[in-house]
Amino acid sequence: MRIYIAATRQNDGKTVVSLGLLNSIIARGKNVGYIKPVGQKVEEIGGYNIDKDAKLINDVFNIGKNLIDLSPIAVPRGFTEDYILHGNPNILRNKIFEAYRHASEGKEFMVIEGTGHAGVGSVFDLSNADVSHLLKAPVIIVTCGGIGRPIDEVVLNKALFDSKGVNLLGVIVNKVNEDKYEKVNKFVRLGLNKKGIDVLGVVPFVPKLSSPTIKQLCEEINGKLLCGTHRLDETVNKILVGAMPPHTAIEYFKDSDLLITPGNREDLILAAISGQISGISDEYRLKGIVLTGGIMPNDTVMKFVEKADIPVILVETHTYETAKMLNNLMVKIRPEDTEKIREAEKVIREYVDVDMILDRAEEITSKNKLEI
Repeated sequence: MRIYIAATRQNDGKTVVSLGLLNSIIARGKNVGYIKPVGQKVEEIGGYNIDKDAKLINDVFNIGKNLIDLSPIAVPRGFTEDYILHGNPNILRNKIFEAYRHASEGKEFMVIEGTGHAGVGSVFDLSNADVSHLLKAPVIIVTCGGIGRPIDEVVLNKALFDSKGVNLLGVIVNKVNEDKYEKVNKFVRLGLNKKGIDVLGVVPFVPKLSSPTIKQLCEEINGKLLCGTHRLDETVNKILVGAMPPHTAIEYFKDSDLLITPGNREDLILAAISGQISGISDEYRLKGIVLTGGIMPNDTVMKFVEKADIPVILVETHTYETAKMLNNLMVKIRPEDTEKIREAEKVIREYVDVDMILDRAEEITSKNKLEI
């Protein structure tokens, strides 16, 4: 048996779904394997380009295969241009098929994770629709919360899978705002059922899964950590850009986790750390400060900051550019994010019909035999 996890767009939650499904299927006593045939978030490991999600899954579940078999094609910078000039689609397809053969050896069930929407990878002839067709795997489409947009996007993506003869197993609607959950759960199921599409689960938005840790944030913006090393695993949900007088900013601190401010705004920095002082209410407690412009505060101010026991990050970029980078930050779960991994497994277990997925996957793949 096998399933292919696709999405309507990037960052809809494919990896969260893959983590949760693997955990749930393993809990049912099945020997499960995993592969991400085409990956775009790449790191070099042992001389090979490996997708970060494949490494995450291998670290979490100890799949026991060579990483290169879990991530046969990871797309580094320049790959697309080189393929347009010199690429051979058969070489890439054979590489995926051979890796799948190795990754699936001895496994009862395979989770295949795609990348982006149905058409991503078309530029080098390996769209999600192409790869799922190659591996004869029924598709689960992950989409984001709402009613109209998810239905529109699912129907659009389904059309490309249909054109390749790929079966759609069903849809998981992810990241549904809590205050709209009941309404979305009702109408998105009705709307997709009218299109002949099964809804496998409707998952609420979990801020922790979409929020970066201080450590990840620091790495992504090329920051220098000045202090607060033991609080790097805390997650950041809300950001405040410091462009106001301190007495005004203090009221905003209780609704924010992170302050971005120029390093010479010592008045704001001192106001921010005042909430860390023992005896002050925790509602004014920040999780970190990002100092912009490459400007270090006065030495005396830095002594107070260090005493406050708060992570402080120095960046060379200016305040607006830094805020923009953080706003566009793509949060990926990492092997060390144990709380996020447990939360991902929990939310899929609670809100997705895993038994329905297993039953339908068995029904479809038994008819679409893959000769390996």
